[in-house]
Amino acid sequence: MRAVENALGIVVPMNAVTIRNIISGIQYVHDHVVHFYHLHALDWVDVVSALKADPGKTAVLAQSLSDWPTSSPTHFRSVQNKIKALVESGQLSLFTNAYWGHPAYKLPPEANLMAVAHYLEALDWQKDVIRMHALLGAKNPHPQTYLVGGVSIPISPNSQNALNAGSIALMEEIAAKAQSFVEKVYIPDLLAIASFYKDWTRYGGGAGHYLSFGEFPNNGDSNTSHCWLPRGIVKSRDLSKVYPVDQTNIAEYVAHSWYEYKDGDEKSKHPWEGETNPKYTGPKPPYQSLDTTQKYSWVKSPRYEGTAMEVGPLARMLIAYASGHKRVKEVVDGVLKKLGVGPEALFSTLGRVAARGIETLVTAEMIPGWIGQLSANIKTGDLRIHNGEKWDPSTWPKEAKGYGFHEAPRGSLCHWIVIRDGKVANYQAVVPSTWNGSPRDEKGQRGPYEASLIGTPLADPDRPIEILRTIHSFDPCMACAVHLVDSGRKELVNVRIT
Repeated sequence: MRAVENALGIVVPMNAVTIRNIISGIQYVHDHVVHFYHLHALDWVDVVSALKADPGKTAVLAQSLSDWPTSSPTHFRSVQNKIKALVESGQLSLFTNAYWGHPAYKLPPEANLMAVAHYLEALDWQKDVIRMHALLGAKNPHPQTYLVGGVSIPISPNSQNALNAGSIALMEEIAAKAQSFVEKVYIPDLLAIASFYKDWTRYGGGAGHYLSFGEFPNNGDSNTSHCWLPRGIVKSRDLSKVYPVDQTNIAEYVAHSWYEYKDGDEKSKHPWEGETNPKYTGPKPPYQSLDTTQKYSWVKSPRYEGTAMEVGPLARMLIAYASGHKRVKEVVDGVLKKLGVGPEALFSTLGRVAARGIETLVTAEMIPGWIGQLSANIKTGDLRIHNGEKWDPSTWPKEAKGYGFHEAPRGSLCHWIVIRDGKVANYQAVVPSTWNGSPRDEKGQRGPYEASLIGTPLADPDRPIEILRTIHSFDPCMACAVHLVDSGRKELVNVRIT
């Protein structure tokens, strides 16, 4: 969408810009909360340990962190009884896949019970909050209302089938609910859990270079640099300088990927000239371990000026912090102070987890303002949602190239398009988990996932929860299905279908 707008020079109306910002903003909040509780929390929280908790002491703990209304002994006892019934049944249901009793767990029983209770509350919370995404985007997580030149959702104060005063009021209600949970549950839980795992500021640092394209634009230029979250690059963990981003410096390598380039795999290609030609050369049944000196991944290796870059909430918050973003700096400094650590702690697994929470908080704070901005603009009589001036292909140049930046919840996403004679001649995308999960390039340079695991201690190699902590902290696309390959071919699990 933004790639085509860039190629054809289309300026998006402000109503569409604001609607897109609201859709992206509520997706950040929803996605980050779901990730923390439902995809990542069980790497840190021992559910079965919660059976040893005193519900009264759990209530005291929770009440010391915020005035969330469900923080009562009765509520926590009810949650504990649910856990007990699951354990006694032998079916842990949604808590099945975790390493209960693992020596790497550090939370006391009361903190575990509090976290499990909020895990369950977050299940109900998320289904209500994401209604805003459905209202504006029609579908979560892939909105259906985005159009080249704007959005398709109509605005009409006099229609029940369009955005009107009623739907604006509903969005305000949802935004308030979202912000309240983030402020009174998510952030207190994050700080409480992090306080027991401060040693994880020493692990999971990764590549040490960070990239963000910037997000939440202030005008209708699809690739504007005027964004609420700034664009930039931080190199070598140095927060004293933010470097500009030039998309022409991005290239993809396939030296260790199951693809081939027609003119040689040792070369790199900018996405405008990119190729996606699969060539699987990996192991065949019976599967052997992967040879990482050869091709070993279906992910390409994107590089910026030949350097591996981490993308995602940590990258965005580091770049905002280093750029002097007032609110981000306030919250980051506050979190660091509460945990008693310095900025260097951000370059770690725990820093990545904290950055996601910080981004959730500052984004939740912004959404009511964007809703108000949309409402105010509608009141002026401006109902425009789309710019269709250049929809006729006969008016397009013979060839046009464009690129579109977007900061998805899990990181930087960019699409490149080549339009020739009114048709798509080439289209390439570099997505967040391609940046973070890339294999080694032709120089042997590791991608962020691989680099982040170096030096990680394992309390029990047969139950490598520490590896999951770091990989899950990136929020990979395969967050629910990270696979470990045992080079000794030891059977880790056996599934039988009857």
